[in-house]
Amino acid sequence: MTVQRKELLNRLDNLLQSQRIRDYCPNGLQVAGHSQIQVVVTGVTASQALIDAAIAVGADTILVHHGYFWKGEDERITGIKRERLRSLLTHDINLIAYHLPLDMHPVYGNNAQLADILGLQVDGPLDETDLSVPGNIGRLPRPMTGREFSEWIGQCLQREPLHIGEENDVIRTIGWCTGAAQGYLQKAIDAGVDAFLTGEINEPTVHLARETGTHFYSAGHHATERYGVKALGEYLADEFDLDVRFIDIDNPV
Repeated sequence: MTVQRKELLNRLDNLLQSQRIRDYCPNGLQVAGHSQIQVVVTGVTASQALIDAAIAVGADTILVHHGYFWKGEDERITGIKRERLRSLLTHDINLIAYHLPLDMHPVYGNNAQLADILGLQVDGPLDETDLSVPGNIGRLPRPMTGREFSEWIGQCLQREPLHIGEENDVIRTIGWCTGAAQGYLQKAIDAGVDAFLTGEINEPTVHLARETGTHFYSAGHHATERYGVKALGEYLADEFDLDVRFIDIDNPV
């Protein structure tokens, strides 16, 4: 089956409420290709490797979480940006990207999907005073020690996390936000949870976690954000009877 690009974009924009969310990049269609969509490749980031994989399977559309045209970046079309755009335009491939809207969706979002993968119970938003902040607080499937939860994350995500905290402490409650959300650790502390899980870590985070006694898990930016775009692609496959293929380009960060 095929669907008009405009119809698919309208469905995605309405589903993800993208016009209501302030972001660091344009959400929705970033590069125009075929007006009729039939074969969609989904992935975390619109890297050259993902574009090449999409070309190899004859895709007319790529749907990602991390697209292009970020605020503050060099606007010139040179280097890898030129090569990526050249590949998309040469093969008439649409590039569709949703950043924060995909983080925040209560069903298909990265945080909702990560909760499903890890078996976390969602009790509320990470910051109930500011709902523009992505992320949630909730509870583990069962109380676990710091070491046990680290092993559980590794088993579920197929990536060993970096854990800051005592291995034998018992963890019951947790805050989480996928990707580069180490700056939200204080919000988890303010919420009074035992632990915080995100993708990345920086130097000040270590001290903040240690000095507040809050367990911190860095499980990988890519590893924590594989699941939203995959779920969104599966939704499109069901709704429009499209050929949708999730391609996971490995990234150790």
